[in-house]
Amino acid sequence: MKTFQPPRRVLLGPGPSDVPPRVLLATARPTIGHLDPAFLQMMDEIRSALARLFRAPQYACLPLPGPGTAGMEAAIMNLLEPGQAVVVAVNGVFGRRMAEMAERAGAEVIRVEHAMGEPVDPARVEAALWARGAKALAFVHAETSTGVLSDAGQLCALAREHGAMTIVDCVTSLGGVAVDAAGWSADVLYSGTQKCLSAPPGLAPFALGPRAREAVAGRKLRARTWLYDFDLLMGYWDSKGGRAYHHTAPVNALYGLHEALVALEEEGLEAAIARHRRVHEGFVAGVEMLGLRLPVPAASRLPQLNVVEAPAGVDEAKARALMLERFNLEIGGGLADWAGRVWRVGLMGASATPANVRLFLEAMAYALNAQGRRTDLLAALDAADRKLGS
Repeated sequence: MKTFQPPRRVLLGPGPSDVPPRVLLATARPTIGHLDPAFLQMMDEIRSALARLFRAPQYACLPLPGPGTAGMEAAIMNLLEPGQAVVVAVNGVFGRRMAEMAERAGAEVIRVEHAMGEPVDPARVEAALWARGAKALAFVHAETSTGVLSDAGQLCALAREHGAMTIVDCVTSLGGVAVDAAGWSADVLYSGTQKCLSAPPGLAPFALGPRAREAVAGRKLRARTWLYDFDLLMGYWDSKGGRAYHHTAPVNALYGLHEALVALEEEGLEAAIARHRRVHEGFVAGVEMLGLRLPVPAASRLPQLNVVEAPAGVDEAKARALMLERFNLEIGGGLADWAGRVWRVGLMGASATPANVRLFLEAMAYALNAQGRRTDLLAALDAADRKLGS
């Protein structure tokens, strides 16, 4: 065995995104104990920063050890008890995962199915809530498998009207589009560090609102998880009344998240959201000039995760492989019904730059030309630059 030296890549897939040098350097700082006073102070700073990022001033916020799916599991296993009904909006792979996880929790799952590429339809969700009184509504704000953004505010309002709590997957939305936990009156939200926050994978920012905390405290049975039992976690993360050992926190990963949150606050959340939008608009203009199509309607497109159809006669996997080999550029393929048919291009966090849009256009033009499809790269670059403003 020898020391592993990873190749240098430009990460424009569905995650992880590029991690800035300052964040990587933060993870290399000296490890200290997870109960060290200095570390506990940093934990409190992370909690406060996450509350600002989620716009959740009265929520209990913390980063869970694990990927975004850990946040999903924590939300579902803490909020739902066996036999309780939950409406799950399924409009892609991760909505389907929520439904499967709720079934494992013993809940009665009412699925509201949508075609790939559609946002969650509030009317169909409301019909399901009317038909069956439900403990909760679960949905994905930004569906990573399709690049679709749903109206979280409207969905949360519907749930409140029907006395249901909400579980909102913000894995790909947090830091790239507006997330407003308090404004939506959402009950449980979770995300991942490897998307728009541009921190290394392995932590799941999590926010639990007042109603959800009451529901968790009033459970008849203990949550079907130990590691993500919220009461146990808060015994460690809540500074009030002392800290109780729960697990050895991923110290250096938390250094990285702290630095990523510092960087985001230096830029400003609104400025970061505007940057994602501007870069997306430049990307769309350039891609369309290459003769490619985006299957998601413009009104529902997620700026930081763009889905592009592979033209007839073009092998999308070969194109991705060529872009990786020739340009050290990683993009993603399709999932589920869209496997083999689309590319998923992430312009998230530190990866959302005009330079990366231009690199993608050059690489994609090269890959298309290699399969006999002619493109006008200069026209595509010019179209993108007019939107990018540089």
